Amino acid sequence: MRHFGHIAPEVRQRLFHQEPCEFSSDSPARLLSAALGATLYSPATRPRLADDIVKQAANGVVSMVLCLEDSIGDADVAAGEENLVRQFENLAARADAGLPLLFVRVRTPEQIPDLVRRLGPAVRLLSGFVFPKFTEERGIPFLEALATAEAAGGRRLFGMPVLETPELMYRESRVDALEGIARAVDKYRDRVLALRLGVTDFCSSYGLRRAPDMTAYDVQIVASVIADVVNMLGRADGTGYTVTGPVWEYFRVPERMFKPMLRTSPFLEGQAVELREKLIEHAMDGLLREISLDHANGLLGKTCIHPSHVPAVHALSVVSHEEYSDAVDILRPERGGGGVLRSAYTNKMNEVKPHRAWAERTMLRADVFGVAREDVSFVDLLAAGIPG
Repeated sequence: MRHFGHIAPEVRQRLFHQEPCEFSSDSPARLLSAALGATLYSPATRPRLADDIVKQAANGVVSMVLCLEDSIGDADVAAGEENLVRQFENLAARADAGLPLLFVRVRTPEQIPDLVRRLGPAVRLLSGFVFPKFTEERGIPFLEALATAEAAGGRRLFGMPVLETPELMYRESRVDALEGIARAVDKYRDRVLALRLGVTDFCSSYGLRRAPDMTAYDVQIVASVIADVVNMLGRADGTGYTVTGPVWEYFRVPERMFKPMLRTSPFLEGQAVELREKLIEHAMDGLLREISLDHANGLLGKTCIHPSHVPAVHALSVVSHEEYSDAVDILRPERGGGGVLRSAYTNKMNEVKPHRAWAERTMLRADVFGVAREDVSFVDLLAAGIPG
């Protein structure tokens, strides 16, 4: 699979200076954690779940979470498990279906080895599990169950803890909670693919809900948690993890209003460009601002609950030609001794040592999401990514 793999090769060639790389569920963990992109959640009870997965993969989704937790009722868990096993068997019977990375969000640790056993040979389609309401005390049993299931199933499996408990919101318990989480995940570092933020649960601790014109970063008490999670668990010194962005709850995106204009040409100029950019901004302003702020605050990838969010997350994850140019200059071997240089775009200072970690992260993102050509904008990438 690859990002933007659902668009025609000749379109990719026009859009990308460096095309996104190909990867699979067997790729190195560091690459996969960066490549998660827009992780689309779906209730495990959907009767045509296998068809939905194949459809979303064909539309550019590269990672999905099939949920047995909050998205379904307590009385539906057993039926959800049965449906999940049945749908995996359906997928396993389809040759070359081009599936995304598939994860299951469970409620209890006991579900992990039980589902791996029930999946049988179809477990080869599973990339791992998502652990809800993760703390040190709650999380260790999930990680132990993952290790047990991996050994029994003979399949590499990853865990993605969700950080969403009140202990992280409350100032008096936050540092202790984060230190405990760090101890838990560090013990199983090779199996932890990414840490996910449950901002909806954070807001619920205070009876809050952000409006569609506000981002998570406008809710100051939530922004403070994100900052501390990145501070303690997302460092670029080799000790950190990929931390993914919070869910965007709103999905009344009037695609039909601007999609025909987007489809006219990916390289329109003048008033047409201005109009389509205004239409996109009007329809998706809050989501686009939040994705940009995710990146600025050290997050990569995003939890998504609607397919319309996926193209925006992926388009904004592509490395611009200017970013790539700066990163290449900073990482040149002859720059190993440090120093300061003017950017190739002659609009900024690149300081080699302080900017090195940024450059390394940018190059990893360039590998998985690609590098746009110099004359290609976010709007061009979004237009190409929206399914036909």
